[in-house]
Amino acid sequence: MKNFFAMTLVTATALLSCSAAHAGCGDVSNFQAPFQMVSLSFPSSPRLQAAAGLEADARNARSIVGMWSFKFISQGNTSHNPSIPDGAQLDFGYSVWHADGTEITNSGSRPPATGNFCFGVWRQTGFATYELNHFALGYDATTGNLNGKSKIGETVTLSSDGNTLVGTFTIDVYDPNGNQVDHLQGQLQASRVTVDTPNP
Repeated sequence: MKNFFAMTLVTATALLSCSAAHAGCGDVSNFQAPFQMVSLSFPSSPRLQAAAGLEADARNARSIVGMWSFKFISQGNTSHNPSIPDGAQLDFGYSVWHADGTEITNSGSRPPATGNFCFGVWRQTGFATYELNHFALGYDATTGNLNGKSKIGETVTLSSDGNTLVGTFTIDVYDPNGNQVDHLQGQLQASRVTVDTPNP
């Protein structure tokens, strides 16, 4: 798991622009080269690893509750207009999953004036699996007017030691009238933030 977050940087040559509404966390309208590329190295079967740690986990009562440093990595968006390469980082930041089933995210790719905090609700779907339904609002940085909404869905698996998450995400973007104007998808990875975490 220690090699889980191996990263490489590559230079993309195209400047991307997106016509979709700006919609809070997950907006990619300001994407431009060079992209930060992330090499994903997922375990062959997180669920099997989770099952193998069943006895120890029962004793330790691991939980998804806590603070996480996350990355959204593009996968399957090459036919998007404009094309987004697999491995491009779409978003990063911090999220906190609360024991009451709510969640909050601080998006690191969004300027605060456009809406960089967004909220969700989660539930456990299996021994180490969870799903999140997350809504975001986007605003025009100059006028302050609402210019988009997003629905971000996540399906994640908690590692056997409880310190990493892997999974998938989708982002559906809507204009202020509720018309869908964009869709993105990919892989996510996250590591737990603790009082001993040395660097942001």
